[in-house]
Amino acid sequence: MTDPAAPAAPSTSRLRSGGRILVDGLRAHGVERVFCVPGESYLDVLDALVDHPQIDVIVTKHEGAAANMAEADGKLTGRPGICFVTRGPGATHASCGAHIAQQDSTPMILFIGQVAREQRGREAFQEVEYRQMFAPLAKWVEEIDDVKRIPEILGRAFTVATSGRPGPVVLSLPEDVLGEMAEVADLARYQPVLPAPSPASGAALSGLLARAERPLVIVGGANWSAQAAADLRQFAQAWKLPVAAAFRRQDIFDNRHPNYVGHMSLGINPALAQRVQDADLVLAVGTRLGDPTTDSYTHLVPPRSRQALVHMHVDANELGRVYQPALAIQASIPAGAALLASLSAPAAPPWQDWTQAARQDYARFTTLPARAAGASGVDLGAVVSHLNQVLPDDAIITNGAGNYTIWVHRFYQYRQPRTELAPTCGAMGYGFPAAIAAARRHPGRSVVCFAGDGCFLMYPQELATAVQYGIPLVVIVCNNGMYGTIRMHQEKRFPGRISATDLAGPDFVSLARSFGAWGERVETTEGFAAAFARAVAARKPALLELRVDPRQLTPGMRLA
Repeated sequence: MTDPAAPAAPSTSRLRSGGRILVDGLRAHGVERVFCVPGESYLDVLDALVDHPQIDVIVTKHEGAAANMAEADGKLTGRPGICFVTRGPGATHASCGAHIAQQDSTPMILFIGQVAREQRGREAFQEVEYRQMFAPLAKWVEEIDDVKRIPEILGRAFTVATSGRPGPVVLSLPEDVLGEMAEVADLARYQPVLPAPSPASGAALSGLLARAERPLVIVGGANWSAQAAADLRQFAQAWKLPVAAAFRRQDIFDNRHPNYVGHMSLGINPALAQRVQDADLVLAVGTRLGDPTTDSYTHLVPPRSRQALVHMHVDANELGRVYQPALAIQASIPAGAALLASLSAPAAPPWQDWTQAARQDYARFTTLPARAAGASGVDLGAVVSHLNQVLPDDAIITNGAGNYTIWVHRFYQYRQPRTELAPTCGAMGYGFPAAIAAARRHPGRSVVCFAGDGCFLMYPQELATAVQYGIPLVVIVCNNGMYGTIRMHQEKRFPGRISATDLAGPDFVSLARSFGAWGERVETTEGFAAAFARAVAARKPALLELRVDPRQLTPGMRLA
């Protein structure tokens, strides 16, 4: 594969179709992989891709999966994930991926085929007004109605997707524009526009820390490089600060580090929740402080929290949007982390015992508890603990949404940036497409997907995609025969009145094998380790179905 850091040079002006201009422009901007479901609305793009073998074209079986894969690819690289879908139904299917990219701050560009310009406004076959449809789901939505403007609009799309708070851009492509010929030159590669903090911000932060007694760092946000994570670790070590991770951002800070004190998300450690309440200073780095992280805005109560808040974020629109901070610092992740690492720390800050106690709370919380009396099936906590011991540091863990994720986030220790692919918007079905994208992006690395039975059934057909491209990964389907999260809420509000939460699934093992994947069922905790080893040794897409206890809703919540 061609090095994406050194894409082809911009072409000189010559007569080309709109589809060819677009694909040449993708190469000029460093694109070397696209995810798609083909459609007649963008045939000229598909034709142009034939002449660009450097671009890896992954054809999925569902547009939602294609968009999820592109979003995951954007998370892994920090560059826009690229997705092509056809008009109408293709676009509506892909909208889920755009929503994930928006809430997760992931750079992504979704290209949608559109009806010809002369048919616009007539409700032609599969016609949709995408500016209206995607306006609340994307940073920018545009329709290219002039073939000569393709390089201009494409360059802006890459810049918008990556500058400030990253996010999705949607470009609508009328099919006659793609087929029209024009003589136009490509642009040079895009350059993200990222803010840097002022030295005064560092001095002000040092002053607030000097007056604190119980500080807490909450780290989150997107696009954390290895260097930025190292700078954050250096800052936390020097200042002896406790570091908590925002919802599904646990991979930013090595969970084995003595300064890591847990995750603020579903299934939060009650001791950590209390520690947030007791803190007198909260330094939020990169995170928007959304409702899962703050437990519906109760850990920190807007508009001005009781704890002094220092909020560092790349987007000025997020600073003061929900919380009025004592100190607002606009900074990109790399620049902000570098600023933190540059601050001179006191020799013996007064909160050292506070940090050590928080780490001890974390250690107790992540110790595997004894199984409940009468529990049956596979112990999911033991499964995650085993993987925590045997997987390498750079293993990538993916998941979608569901109560099964509470075991993953509690008992797995993430060690490196960009090893956790999990939707902060809580989208079901995300984990398996994300795992395919991850294994394609990083061949040779271990990729493990966790999915509930309902979660996996959102995109089970992507087993065909994984097999077609020979992508080795392991998907662990936690089968409890129900929509467990909804059942949990149902039992809380309407105990004993079960409605619409029972789930009849297929024979997952036979399903996997029918696609040519490895399939195996695990019914006891003791049988998991050997089954996982066999799945890895198969060196192809593998599915392990775990029969888990439907009464065990979470590690600490069980149906009576």
